[in-house]
Amino acid sequence: MTGIYIHVPFCARKCPYCDFYSVPYRADTAESYTQAVCRNIESYAGQGTAADTIYFGGGTPSLLTGGQIGRIIKSVQNSVQLHDSEITLEANPVTLLPRKLAELREAGINRLSVGVQSADDEQLSFLGRLHDFDRAEKAVRDAAAAGFDNISCDLMLGVKGQDIASLERTVGSLLGLPISHLSAYMLQIEEGTPFDCEAVRRDTADDDLMSELYLRLCGMMTAAGWEHYEISSWARDGKRSRHNMKYWKLEPYIGIGAGAHSDHGGLRFSCPKDIAAFIAAETMPKEYDEPPDRAEEYVMLSLRLSDGIDLRKLREFPDGGNFAARTAKLAPALISHGLMRETDKGFALTDEGFLRSNAIIAELIV
Repeated sequence: MTGIYIHVPFCARKCPYCDFYSVPYRADTAESYTQAVCRNIESYAGQGTAADTIYFGGGTPSLLTGGQIGRIIKSVQNSVQLHDSEITLEANPVTLLPRKLAELREAGINRLSVGVQSADDEQLSFLGRLHDFDRAEKAVRDAAAAGFDNISCDLMLGVKGQDIASLERTVGSLLGLPISHLSAYMLQIEEGTPFDCEAVRRDTADDDLMSELYLRLCGMMTAAGWEHYEISSWARDGKRSRHNMKYWKLEPYIGIGAGAHSDHGGLRFSCPKDIAAFIAAETMPKEYDEPPDRAEEYVMLSLRLSDGIDLRKLREFPDGGNFAARTAKLAPALISHGLMRETDKGFALTDEGFLRSNAIIAELIV
């Protein structure tokens, strides 16, 4: 089934490491934006689209009011066939007050993704976050008390001041919270951001430390009984992110909003990063990508997952047989170096392989 992605490009303050499209929050602009989102969703009515996930990403989607989020969800319900839906909202901890949590539950949100990033307040200050860990912890516990039983937290690796000991303290703190999902991202210095300077590069993790941090995190999560199902994602109790799995498994998704991307009807397209143009248009402008090589994409994306490559499925794509043969040829060497493992359907990367996934994938799709 299809996933529905809603991009909400508002932030109270932009983080210095972020290069996602966002603009400062204004209540009047947010209302006009909500109306445009609903209008665009409704343009899909009558097309027989069946969906089972809605994902509010950003930006900071939790800056929208509960009423605005509820109207968007209602537009989806009125425009597509929604089944057994996972409805996720990304949230900044400072926005998750008890009243707001109740409004989100009433609106239909049943999964939260909370941008915690660290349990170390100095690291949070370095990242330009608006919260300290006490505030983040309270937000997560309040969310559980409000009835949310599917909560994810984000963690950043490689920030200034982070070593193995501080990572262990952060992970221990997060595992003590009522969460069922963890996403961990390696800090990347993006061109044109405030972090794009030598001082920040000097103070953040080099490749060796980043590798140590990642593998220690993998070890801690495995010891705690969590499933490492995607390069940067862990779940317990089977609570993988159903929406994000659509990206990794080449399932269709419709993106609504300025800067949102779609893979729908066999076409790849995106909406320009222009909030004024998005609001003004009756239906959002679309920029179409060149048709992708689906076999190549399948190799790249499936190797992000612990499920790995299904050779039978790969052979179903045009030219997939060549990719399958190359994978089978290179696999023994990768396995011998501890970077890949054999599965009942094909091959998957190990934790060490995930660290070197870009180089491995380049060898497989050359």
